[in-house]
Amino acid sequence: MPTEKDTYKTIAKPSKEALFKDRGSKFFGYAFPVKNETEIEAHLEELKSKHHKARHWCYAWQLGKTYDAYRANDDGEPSNSAGMPIYGQLQSFDVTNTLVVVVRYFGGTKLGVGGLIQAYKTAAQMALEQSKIVKRTIDENFLLKFEYPEMNTVMRMVKEEDLNIVDQKMELSCEMEISVRKKEADRIFKLFENTYKVAIKRLEN
Repeated sequence: MPTEKDTYKTIAKPSKEALFKDRGSKFFGYAFPVKNETEIEAHLEELKSKHHKARHWCYAWQLGKTYDAYRANDDGEPSNSAGMPIYGQLQSFDVTNTLVVVVRYFGGTKLGVGGLIQAYKTAAQMALEQSKIVKRTIDENFLLKFEYPEMNTVMRMVKEEDLNIVDQKMELSCEMEISVRKKEADRIFKLFENTYKVAIKRLEN
C-alpha cells in the first residue's frame, strides 16, 4: 500500500545574494522562506527598492506543505524565459514555501531566449545552493478534553507515543492540544477516541 507523503522540504532562512554574469548582463539571485502571498509581495517590494535601477525582477514561488500552489513570472522577459526556469529550480531542489527572485541588469547585449533561460536558471540554482534546506513533517493537531483524574492515563499515552504537546490547560477540566505526524494521525485519533472519559477532536491547521 503506498504511504502518503508526510514530509516536505523548505529553506531555513533567506539565502545570500548570488550573482551570475553573462555578456554584460548581471543576474542577482535570492531565495526566501515564505508562508503566504503577503510575504512574497513584501520581499518583491524590498528588492525593487534595493535594485530600483534594474530592468527585470523575475520570480517563481511554491507554497503549501503538499506543494499545491505555485506561480512563475517573467516580468517583461520573453514568455517562459525567466519565471519557468526559476520554477524549474524550485522543483529540482524539491522545496516549497519558498520564493526565488532573479533581478536583471541589462548589459547592452541581447542574450536570446536560450541565453536567458540558462542565465535565470543558473542564478536561481546559485541562490538555492546557498540556502540551508530543511525537511519538516506534515502534522495534524488534535484537542483532547478530559477531567483531572484522567491526567495520568493521557500523559502516559502521550509519552508512550512520543507525541508533541502544543498547548495545555490543566485544571479540574483539562484540555491539551497535541501534534501528530500525518501518517500516524488516524491511528492516534482512534487510540484516544477509544479511551474511556477522553474526548478528542481534529483541529484545522
